[in-house]
Amino acid sequence: MGDYLNVGNAGFTSVRKGLYVDKTDMIAFINGTLGTTDKLTCVSRPRRFGKSFAAKMLCAYYDKSCDSQKLFENLRIAGDESFRKHLNKYDVIYLDITWFISIVDDMKRVVSYLQKAVIQELREAYPHVAVKDTLAETLSRITDVTGNKFIIIIDEWDALFREAKYDQDLQEEYIQMLRGLFKSSGQTDKMIEAAYLTGILPIKKYGTQSAVSDFREYTMISPGKLAKYVGFTEDEVNMLCERHGMDFEEMKHWYDGYSISCLKSVYNPNSVMEAIKNEEFGNFWTRTETYESLKIYIELNEDGLREAIVQMLGGAHFKINVGSFQNDMTTIKVKDDVLTLLVHLGYNE
Repeated sequence: MGDYLNVGNAGFTSVRKGLYVDKTDMIAFINGTLGTTDKLTCVSRPRRFGKSFAAKMLCAYYDKSCDSQKLFENLRIAGDESFRKHLNKYDVIYLDITWFISIVDDMKRVVSYLQKAVIQELREAYPHVAVKDTLAETLSRITDVTGNKFIIIIDEWDALFREAKYDQDLQEEYIQMLRGLFKSSGQTDKMIEAAYLTGILPIKKYGTQSAVSDFREYTMISPGKLAKYVGFTEDEVNMLCERHGMDFEEMKHWYDGYSISCLKSVYNPNSVMEAIKNEEFGNFWTRTETYESLKIYIELNEDGLREAIVQMLGGAHFKINVGSFQNDMTTIKVKDDVLTLLVHLGYNE
């Protein structure tokens, strides 16, 4: 097991030891995409909506360096016909972009450090294969020699676009790496069995981020078939309340944040779990980030934005045109752009 190649199942083991709601049906969905033209999946959710939990679950299931049979045997995926076929059968590369940002002494070194670190682990795992200068070339070479394909899981893939939103050179370097992995249909099909990306913002509509335009995308506004895996459903929250002696109506009053697709409501998992752990209700989610990061957008006061926010705090409702939002934190032109950004960031709980 390594830090980035085949990280094992310790992450999901920890998840299972706490309050856990079975979301393993999503594995069956991903299994159905393996090796197909739909093998590239990108899921965007707000903070504290279980993105990392899902990534750790997929690592534990696919990683061939561990045995996860017991972790999954009493979960829903165990009853799916694809369960044993893909369980612990693949080389998995897991990249948490926020981790790389936190450990480098200069953010401009993130991409180069990431590639060198992963290539070094690949060199150790495949000593008989000559590695190349880039991650994409190295994976391609390994596949040529061994026939092995990889599953790539990138958590918080858009973190660089949020943390270094004005550094065009760094963004271009990052996109070039992603383009090598995912944009060449021939090479991608040859070396990658599937890819799963998580982020907060949807894929950018134009410009450099087109390197991930081949991904099938599931957002908070358009979650598609993955709607029930975005957060906790009303049925799941009701079950948790019954199990832990919590008032469901009060839980609904506090955390009934989204209504999407065919679901009645989608709840922020972190808030529900914290309420159960603390046996009290509160604004647990809003403590995870300062409002200062949003102050610049609200102060723009586009089209009466501040007045609209004040009215919404008082219970008013506004329709939002989400079509103009460019899926970044720099191209903000009208009130609807700011409100759409707040939806993606989770500020409607």
